[in-house]
Amino acid sequence: MSTLEKSFAGYTMPGEAEAKEVRSEYPRGNVALQSRGGPDHPAGTQKKPRKGAAPAGKFNPELIIKSFNTWAFKREQPGNPERLVPVVEAAAQAGRPLEFVLYWGKGPRAAIAAPDLACLDYLGQLAERVRQVYAPGAIFRLIFTDTHASLNGHPAEAMNAYFGAIDAAAQARGFASTRLSDVVAFASETGATATEEEPSGEILASLIACAAKWYRGEGSTEQGALDYHRMNMVEKRAVAAAFPEAIFVTFNGSEFRDLFPATMPIFYMYSLRRGVGVKPWFMTAQAVEQPAV
Repeated sequence: MSTLEKSFAGYTMPGEAEAKEVRSEYPRGNVALQSRGGPDHPAGTQKKPRKGAAPAGKFNPELIIKSFNTWAFKREQPGNPERLVPVVEAAAQAGRPLEFVLYWGKGPRAAIAAPDLACLDYLGQLAERVRQVYAPGAIFRLIFTDTHASLNGHPAEAMNAYFGAIDAAAQARGFASTRLSDVVAFASETGATATEEEPSGEILASLIACAAKWYRGEGSTEQGALDYHRMNMVEKRAVAAAFPEAIFVTFNGSEFRDLFPATMPIFYMYSLRRGVGVKPWFMTAQAVEQPAV
């Protein structure tokens, strides 16, 4: 299978028995699509649209955007907002779900835990909001940042175990996935390359602070931060080349805007629920905060 096929078919790293076990333990949430590989999967099925939801071809782009672009999900206003309408129009004209792509990283844990599942269910809530006004709904595609995990010194075995479990739980919710290394390989095949970009002082300081917490690779934290920035300059172009009609979702704020695709609309989103911005893979297994009563 070519890297292009991998990018769009998604990964099934755990065996089928393991995937079934994860699906059984963690039931699927309310999402627009219930297929193992997302909208491209031949066996993909779709929930019946809510009565009154607009079918493909009969849609209001602004209404679709309004369904998810609310403070129930976003932590700040989107980046490249002028790109949102063209992306929605392209999806509706093709009769396909609106696609969101996001990085999913690797933290200290090697096992899936409650914060991960809460995040996936939160994404599912957003997808359901879209489905209520637009019949084809929405699909989330997780991009597992294996390149970042390797840079940070995570063993391949632990990385594969964690991403494999997340992949199974994501597929149970109708989402799709791929690896960032394959997205970069696809972009390289298509000729998408990066120019040299030096980080601003502010960005570099933020990356060094992050590296001090999570970097366990060779060399200093400063070098790790510089290597991370260099990788992101390549990867953001690769993502834009692989998913030109998708919305890029991030749990970061706009202070890291330079690390994200320049040509894609950027949706700055909470991670688990409104008011929570910590990435789930950096949270302990028990660290799911309960809403205030």
